[in-house]
Amino acid sequence: MAQETGFTVWLTGMLGAGKSTLANYIEARMRQVGRKVEVLDEDDLQEDLWKEVEGGTKEERMIIARRLGFVADSLTRNGVATLVACASPDKQSRDDNRRRIQRYIEVYVDCPTDELIKRDTTGKYKKALAGEIPNFVGITEPYQPPNSAEVTVHTNLEDIEAGGLKIFQSLLDLSYMTAEELKIITGTKMKVTPKVKPGKAGKPVKPGKPAKEEKAPKAVKVKKAAPAPAPKKKGKK
Repeated sequence: MAQETGFTVWLTGMLGAGKSTLANYIEARMRQVGRKVEVLDEDDLQEDLWKEVEGGTKEERMIIARRLGFVADSLTRNGVATLVACASPDKQSRDDNRRRIQRYIEVYVDCPTDELIKRDTTGKYKKALAGEIPNFVGITEPYQPPNSAEVTVHTNLEDIEAGGLKIFQSLLDLSYMTAEELKIITGTKMKVTPKVKPGKAGKPVKPGKPAKEEKAPKAVKVKKAAPAPAPKKKGKK
């Protein structure tokens, strides 16, 4: 029986990093196990959700992220696995959606700007560099990368299967998907990543065994210099 736990996977990153490609890959795999899945791609939803918004300013970009977050929250609460592919370059808008959506993971789809310019088939990066497109994220407008994303995928170094596996591992660790589902999807038995507790050399501490306290380094004793001898009084001639 298909699981009914809804959640949102929010894929953020610059234009051309691979957000849509990853979202579509994850969607297809989830349908293999009967999951209800929806992809919310900002490139496809402008006419329906923000027709009056161009997205050229920070405020407009935040409106786009907010409206996608509203829809994602509604789908999540109704048991749908929701995959959002949205640049959402402003950290505040992503943090707002994290607070709004109860079951949420953030995926930072990372790729160096030089590589994005090379792989760009739309010509937008070149136009932005030439000053033909104002307010272009990553060129004339900043992209604020996440500080604590659950998953980071480096698409210039990792293929889509490796990136997808990272996302599935996070979904398993958070109990949003089951090991049985992921065995069907990946063909391997995946295990929950053990949580690391404070211990010696960063190693996990066995349940019930308290971590050993680190001993404070012994203070170094500094020898006091012997007082200099008093000068001898000169005798009378």
